[in-house]
Amino acid sequence: MKFRKIILLLIALLVSAVLIVTFYPYKKVVVLEEVRSEKPISYYLPLHTDRYFQVNYIHSIHLSNVKEQYKITDNEKLRFEFMQYEDVAIGLPGYAEKGETLVVEDGVYTLTFENRVINSFVLYVGRVNTDLSLRYEQKDYHLKDYLQRGHSYDFHVTKVSNFELLRGVRIDGKKQG
Repeated sequence: MKFRKIILLLIALLVSAVLIVTFYPYKKVVVLEEVRSEKPISYYLPLHTDRYFQVNYIHSIHLSNVKEQYKITDNEKLRFEFMQYEDVAIGLPGYAEKGETLVVEDGVYTLTFENRVINSFVLYVGRVNTDLSLRYEQKDYHLKDYLQRGHSYDFHVTKVSNFELLRGVRIDGKKQG
């Protein structure tokens, strides 16, 4: 009788441990989650110690390089640090507003933000065959290799469980989980 209770307790502990390892959100990731879709797909990039990343793309009208840098805050928000670009007009300002600084050097505009913190942003993946990459820890992830062109994605940082990782697609080329 006592042996049976010990076995049942051990089984209960083992089941609890498996459930925790499977469903507890502990892994901090960048998430690109498809929007305006009945069955949205989530794409994950696991985060490590580096708190900074860049989104690099070719502006759809000017066809010039744009670099945006973000810092991940302690509470999984995105602090927009700066953006660099070569042309001004649609979407690329030629002046700084309150809380911003604009410097032009060698034809490159650098717009720096004092304290612009956001929860997420929507990233549209254009159909044009131009660069769109996420740079993290000195590695470039070419997002058009993973994401569908003509679709929009909610870009945010969160913690996910192993179960959620298995349901999504990793963009770092590694196996799930």
